[in-house]
Amino acid sequence: MPPVEDVRLLLAVLAPLAGTGLVMLTGRRPNVREACSLVAAVTLFALTASLVPAIRAGTTLSFTVFRLLPGLSISLRADALSMVFALSASFLWILAVFYSAGYMRGLHEHAQTRFNACFALALFGAIGCAFADNLLTLYLFYEIVSVCTYPLVAHHQDEEGYAGARKYLVYLTTTAKGLVLPAMALIYFLTGSLDFAHDIRPGILPAGLDHWVVTGLYVCCLLGFAKNGVMPFHHWLPSAMVAPTPVSALLHAVAVVKVGVFSTVRVMLYVFGVNAMDACNLGLPTAYFVSITILVASIIALSKDNLKARLAYSTVSQLSYIILGVALLKPAGIAGGLVHIANHAFAKITLFFCAGAIYVATHKKEISEMSGLGRAMPFTFGAFALASLSMIGAPPVGGFISKWYLLLGAADAGAIGIIVVLLASTLLNTAYFIPVVYSAFFGAAPAADAGHVWREAHPAMVVPLTITALISVFIGIYPELFMQFAQAVLP
Repeated sequence: MPPVEDVRLLLAVLAPLAGTGLVMLTGRRPNVREACSLVAAVTLFALTASLVPAIRAGTTLSFTVFRLLPGLSISLRADALSMVFALSASFLWILAVFYSAGYMRGLHEHAQTRFNACFALALFGAIGCAFADNLLTLYLFYEIVSVCTYPLVAHHQDEEGYAGARKYLVYLTTTAKGLVLPAMALIYFLTGSLDFAHDIRPGILPAGLDHWVVTGLYVCCLLGFAKNGVMPFHHWLPSAMVAPTPVSALLHAVAVVKVGVFSTVRVMLYVFGVNAMDACNLGLPTAYFVSITILVASIIALSKDNLKARLAYSTVSQLSYIILGVALLKPAGIAGGLVHIANHAFAKITLFFCAGAIYVATHKKEISEMSGLGRAMPFTFGAFALASLSMIGAPPVGGFISKWYLLLGAADAGAIGIIVVLLASTLLNTAYFIPVVYSAFFGAAPAADAGHVWREAHPAMVVPLTITALISVFIGIYPELFMQFAQAVLP
């Protein structure tokens, strides 16, 4: 079925951009400013959700903004893969608006207008990536996300903030320009087009192309989209934790890392294709390569006492599940990897929301200082417990669905080593999440807390984290919500 032109794609991409302008115009009136962010977020989600019936019916929607050369255009596309990312990101932005207002006002943070404007711009870039119809459009929006989130990482405007932001920008722009851009130019030279294929089997590269050329292009794209957190280009991610917690949530759950892993997966499936990856033996080697990231990042997470640092290395590890699943080149593995884009988003934003709520309520950052806090903040730590179960892959939370399909995909591929990696990573996830929850609910409060009466953070923060935690459970019990899109990607 040929793509159907639909202007809603352009309107969806422009919604957060319009929100940015309104935020800047109303910056001196905080309530109006945040209302503009909320209206933009709701508009984006409504437009994205309105595409669901057509995508479920098997229709691919498209919109060409303008053409540069034959086979080279700025154009948009909505298909099943787009919807996994776009639906979760647009919905989570709504909750992030409420949470950010509670966090930023609770700590009396400066430059709140700039913060909200850059937050909206980051969503503009992320939705552009989700709906990109070709490699050029994807690359342009990928770079927009990098540039627009720099002020967010450097928000505190101190030495630590600027250092983290510089590392963030250097890593992401250098890898993209040094690896993805040359690969993109060569792909256009070889094929005369950068448009994504409409089937994940053939890809767009010409048949008979030398395997070493395909492999070189593939490695450039795998490592060049460094927002995917694959080692050794992952150091930017922990360094970016100097940003306020809503930014960390944006980085890890809604936009930045999801843009990286989504771009990687889009190129793997719709530029190279399953057939070429299999013919060049790129699948299992990629799965084993990212397995190193899964295990090493989990081990590093175990050593971190700072809660946000532990969550950062958890993200580095969890992102590689998505790439691993696709790299297995088996239907179950691909479905498990793709649905983890959404499952990880809801669980990880919950964890960062909880970290921020704990900090606003108690000013505690270290896990060793949080003993007994669960009894004073049951909603926050209850949500943290549910999201932790999702990261571990335990039922009935969404992460269980991801890990179950990844194990099925590894079994289909006969990759016993990958099964061992998945089981080992589950044990490591358990080792660095469960002690936090156990200590919070059953540990003795530190002597330094004598006389303190801790309470939950503002409802503007607690309500969003409770909702995201419950949704993680919901998509574990009813996985069809996102699984239908993940399975529609399969040939």
